[in-house]
Amino acid sequence: MRQIAVEGEVIAADAEDFQTRLADAQARLARPMCLCRDPGLPLYIARAGGRLILKRMPGTGAKHDPACPSYEPPYELSGLNAVAGSAISEDFETGTTALKLDFSLTKSAGRAPPAPSVTPDKGEVRSDGTKLTLRALLHYLWDQAGFNRWRPGMAGKRNWAVIRKLLLEAAEGKTSKGKALPDILYVPEMFRSEREAEIAQRRASFMARALATPAKGRPLLLVVGEVKEIAPARSGHRLVIKHAPKFPFLLNEDIHRRLGVVFASELSLWNANPDAHLVAITTFGLDSVGVATVEAVALMVVTENWIPFESTNEATLIDALTRRQISFLKGLRYNLPMSQPLASVVLHEDATTPLAMFIVPNEADAAYRMTLDALIETSAIPAWIWSPGDEPMPALPA
Repeated sequence: MRQIAVEGEVIAADAEDFQTRLADAQARLARPMCLCRDPGLPLYIARAGGRLILKRMPGTGAKHDPACPSYEPPYELSGLNAVAGSAISEDFETGTTALKLDFSLTKSAGRAPPAPSVTPDKGEVRSDGTKLTLRALLHYLWDQAGFNRWRPGMAGKRNWAVIRKLLLEAAEGKTSKGKALPDILYVPEMFRSEREAEIAQRRASFMARALATPAKGRPLLLVVGEVKEIAPARSGHRLVIKHAPKFPFLLNEDIHRRLGVVFASELSLWNANPDAHLVAITTFGLDSVGVATVEAVALMVVTENWIPFESTNEATLIDALTRRQISFLKGLRYNLPMSQPLASVVLHEDATTPLAMFIVPNEADAAYRMTLDALIETSAIPAWIWSPGDEPMPALPA
């Protein structure tokens, strides 16, 4: 069981008065110390889901014991390296996090909001690192909610109700452009036909409150949901979210065209994998009659266990680890283009030494391999490398 120390006093995480002690430490601005290592490592206290939680200090995750809940691979193995401390700024005293976004949360009359940084011909998402793209924000929320982590005990315990609950908790304490993320983030409730009217009423009340906030221009909201279909409408197309089937999001022809180009790989993987889910994050506004229109959108394909993946080879690796009941942490790309190597997964809970697992794309050139070699050397973590175009999958760790 995890133990922390507050001003020298050791406290077990399963103590009955644990929340009371965290509240007292927060009020006194006392810094908790994680005792997974000697000497201890500093933590800070934040709020999520109506309770206080412990969070690692930025950049310290790799210093924790691999079995510690606060362990995190070195930033350079994922896209976090480019955004931590710049696009994502944590306040350790208040337990809040400020996010810098590269997309607008308002729309001025007669002018479209700035488009996310995308390169349509290559299907890549780019940023200067100081701001989060839409995809990067989705990756951040997925990470904060813990859905890029897998343990055998999680099997059968993830459904949309769980996804929604933890995503909303992950949004707590996050702000951007003067707005609290939970105030503008719509995550549909799990649909139940017998409760359809009350669910619709809660959705309408949330949006009315969110859109009533004073802003220069028409305020936009965010939605994160599982895609049911992208279908033709009488004019343009509509994005139908699985748990809000009677509240479609309209796509104009330009957005629909760009969606099919920029996220062609995600759409292809979704179509080819019947057990996969396709998750969308969009900014949208409501017109005078209450119809939702998408302003910007990003897609992410996930396994049946809601673990993100980028290719059929990565899905094969994730499936093999899951069947072998091996715990792992999935690397997320954030703003990084596909041409930039990152660890597909990191194994850390079942061994004293973490292992970074890399999949080399079939089209990788010499420059990619040189960058990968440098990344492995910098991280100082043992590496497992699979080049599917040249060899069968290497043996998995015992």
